[in-house]
Amino acid sequence: MPVVIVTGSCGLIGSETVSFFAEKGFDIVGIDNNMRKSFFGKDGSILWNQKRLQKKYKIYKHYSADIRNENLINKIFKKYATEIVLIVHAAAQPSHDWAAKDPIVDFAVNAQGTLVLLEAFRKCSPKSVFIFTSTNKVYGDRPNSLPLIELEKRYELPKEHQYYKGIDESMSIDNCLHSVFGASKVAADIMTQEYGRYFHFKTGVFRGGCLTGPVHSGAELHGFLSYLVKCAVTKRKYKIYGYKGKQVRDNIHSFDLVNAFYHYFKDSRCGEVYNLGGGRFANVSVLEAIEMCEKLSQDKFDYEYIDTNRIGDHIWWISDVSKFKFHYPAWNYKYGIEDTIKEIYEAQA
Repeated sequence: MPVVIVTGSCGLIGSETVSFFAEKGFDIVGIDNNMRKSFFGKDGSILWNQKRLQKKYKIYKHYSADIRNENLINKIFKKYATEIVLIVHAAAQPSHDWAAKDPIVDFAVNAQGTLVLLEAFRKCSPKSVFIFTSTNKVYGDRPNSLPLIELEKRYELPKEHQYYKGIDESMSIDNCLHSVFGASKVAADIMTQEYGRYFHFKTGVFRGGCLTGPVHSGAELHGFLSYLVKCAVTKRKYKIYGYKGKQVRDNIHSFDLVNAFYHYFKDSRCGEVYNLGGGRFANVSVLEAIEMCEKLSQDKFDYEYIDTNRIGDHIWWISDVSKFKFHYPAWNYKYGIEDTIKEIYEAQA
């Protein structure tokens, strides 16, 4: 049977990938050592999701392996070498704030870990497809230089602006402030492109906006929408960091992203890059998300405002997904922002 290797297999995107491809008949090899717990504490642990996947999918084989461990990763890849058709690399240290506390671990996980996987891919299964879940943070704080207009509950671009429908892949990632996390993801992003362009392998880089869904183990330092909804359900106080709570994020449901992976897998390209978030179809400001949660809970949302924003954080981000839709016109969104928030809320309530 064809094998799909998924790193970060018990996280949000990893577990969605496991489910999606398992239900299409692929054998799944998952790699996840629950580093999320060490990053974010109990809120970030994915053990519950690992148990769920192992119980639901008998074809799911789990390895509690560190992606920085070259010997162990090579052993896993060699074991399935002739059967591997796809690698979805979704493991990461995903937090701005955590990265600043320990840049060495952040870079080792995000950059070195990606290189270890790319080399295993090159040595063991070079005819397969390699998908990397990158981030819009590779653009650093450059989007903050856009001529944003302050509205009542969000920042917005003028409708005549070239990026009004979203930021596309032409925006430069150079000469701006990225955050330590953003810099480590840039290294992994560029290296994945290089394995496609230099070695002519089928590698795809997906620069996500906010990725979300009901199985997200959201924590204060990562997982904006999931954690915000968790605070609404548990009555925990939420902290808004800067920008008056009017910062805008596009949010793509994990199913919609993994469905995009599937379309790319079926007709893959070498070293391609796509911005893929909720776009104009699914985006929200922090204040708007709080309002939606209050409507669902029929209760006042408890939050405090901290005037200092996170370093390198975006004021406004909406992805232009036109390039991906041009290459894969059969792909489309299934979940709007209200659908997604409601599904997360019902999963946590």
